[in-house]
Amino acid sequence: MTTELTSAAPVVLEEPVWRARAARHRARVGLWTGPHRERRRRGESHPVMDFLFTYYSLRPARLELWHPGPGALLRGGDELLAVPGHVRDGDCVRLDVDALPARIAGTAAFVRDLLLATASRPARLSCFGLHEWAMVYGSDAPRHGAVPLRLRAAGTDAVVESLSVHCTHHDAFRFFTAAARPLNAISPERADQVANEQPGCLHATMDLYKWAYKLAPATPSELLAECFALAVEVRELDMRASPYDLADLGYSPVRIETPSGRAEYARAQAAFAERAAPLRDRLIALCRVLAPAEA
Repeated sequence: MTTELTSAAPVVLEEPVWRARAARHRARVGLWTGPHRERRRRGESHPVMDFLFTYYSLRPARLELWHPGPGALLRGGDELLAVPGHVRDGDCVRLDVDALPARIAGTAAFVRDLLLATASRPARLSCFGLHEWAMVYGSDAPRHGAVPLRLRAAGTDAVVESLSVHCTHHDAFRFFTAAARPLNAISPERADQVANEQPGCLHATMDLYKWAYKLAPATPSELLAECFALAVEVRELDMRASPYDLADLGYSPVRIETPSGRAEYARAQAAFAERAAPLRDRLIALCRVLAPAEA
């Protein structure tokens, strides 16, 4: 049972119950944090998975922490009193929204407005993951230099030139090569983020994980883990549809240079947009608790 939001009657969690939830959370995210630590220990990079621990800045140890979020009273939870925003309530410990660091309310207000705007738009399913191709277009130094390009440089450039590039995500667009930037249908800026983001964008879906951890420690860890797990799957599609040859790592390509590959990508993109919608709604609901809109 999860208790993500405040209610008329907060839920009391006995110590064995919430400690079991914390253990399940650590085990779930440990499927990814454990291998990441092992690769770091061996000095190995991973062109697919490293992104989730480098571009997204939450450290593995913090991802593994469990927090109840609003609406739960923990018996025997004194250790959480060291976590910002947690206070004693009788013989229990709970999250007090008013005791959170001041930055949380401002972040929650921005995230609420961004996610509401994103959810209000139809999913755009015709970008075909060309952002990754645009990041190496016309370049002699691909971002993942140790991984070969499936079509080599000339073939990669030809694909970019043959298709319409329409990336709406600023944080993807900013990694485009200088030669690729003029090919994009728009020039998304940071200030345009609320106006541009749409639910079909793979990066907007992965970013649900970022918004979840930006709201920590107020975010229920089960929600954080669900956002991370979805981001893992989306990242895999992102790179399978990229110009890189990742077969040696076990990733079969989505050949977006072909009509069948583009159709495969759009189907997967639509499925991810559908799965992201309830997570986005849960984050919006959390933001409304953390930063109630002015009347």
